[in-house]
Amino acid sequence: MLQALATLLVFQTVGEVASYALALPIPGPVLGMALLLAYLLVNENAVAALRPTCVELLKHLSLLFVPAGVGVMLHVARIADEWLPIVVALIASTALAIVVTALVIQWTSRWLAREPSP
Repeated sequence: MLQALATLLVFQTVGEVASYALALPIPGPVLGMALLLAYLLVNENAVAALRPTCVELLKHLSLLFVPAGVGVMLHVARIADEWLPIVVALIASTALAIVVTALVIQWTSRWLAREPSP
C-alpha cells in the first residue's frame, strides 16, 4: 500500500513540477493524472498493484469535501452578497454538463452500434 501511495504522489508531484516549470494553464494534479493514465495504459501490472489502494482511497472520498465545506462556511458573508452570479453559474454549468453528457452518450452509442467494415 505504501508503494502505491508513493506512486500516486510521485505522479502528482511530477505533474505539479511540470505545470509550474512550463507555465502551463493546466493544474499540476490534472497533468499528473494524465501522466498516470499513460503509465497505466503502458504498464498493465501497475493497474493490479495500484487497484487495492485506489479502492480504499475512493471509499473515503467524502472526507475530501470537508475542506470545501469549511471554506464555504468561512465565506458565507461573501456568498450571501454574491448569491445571484453563483446561482446563475451553477445552473448554466449544470445545464451545459447535461447537454455535453447527452451528446457524448449519443455519439458513443452510435459509435458502438456501428458495424465493423469487412
